[in-house]
Amino acid sequence: MADASKLAITDRTRVRRMPERGAYDREVINAILDEAFICHAGFVTDAGPVVIPTGYGRVDDKLFIHGSAASGMLRSLQQGIDVCVTVTILDGLVLARSAFHHSMNYRSVVVFGKATLVEDVEEKTTALHAISDHIIRGRWQEVRPPTAQELKATTVLSIPLYEASAKIRTGPPKDDASDYDLPIWAGVLPINSHYGEPLSDPKLEDGISVSDSVRSAKR
Repeated sequence: MADASKLAITDRTRVRRMPERGAYDREVINAILDEAFICHAGFVTDAGPVVIPTGYGRVDDKLFIHGSAASGMLRSLQQGIDVCVTVTILDGLVLARSAFHHSMNYRSVVVFGKATLVEDVEEKTTALHAISDHIIRGRWQEVRPPTAQELKATTVLSIPLYEASAKIRTGPPKDDASDYDLPIWAGVLPINSHYGEPLSDPKLEDGISVSDSVRSAKR
């Protein structure tokens, strides 16, 4: 019986370079997707290959992307062509004793599949809610919901999370044995993202304080 907690390894998702860094656990893949902000969608058009950065949201085993109904990317992906979606979180610069062994600590996910147009209004609204919550949890409840016209002007696509894998690097540099005696500092320079102080819109009416979703935002 297949292990539901792990994704099947396919020829496209198998990590070949440094296979020990590969992960196929749903929990690991979902955690990386839920922490990152931006994905890059790669696909091939008649004009050649294209890679577009965009926001996204996840609900269970579906990844949702959205944009204007006039978006060239979304119009292309609706045609059922293959898409490759990638997400990367950079955790640190790995500084070795040699230029050759410099690296980065990172967590990444690669997803392969075909996008499906979300036409049902309820599912479309759920997807947009998920994308909003992915940006900042709780904001959807604080703002005006989309109108029927805004929903019509917005395209939402669903990409299944069935063919995906993660790749992760952690830890210090790995130098050649002969280089460890060199009088050169080596180690990891961590990279951490954090929120700054909220900057109010200059057109904000007097007396409106920072909302709960913004005040409690954590990443």
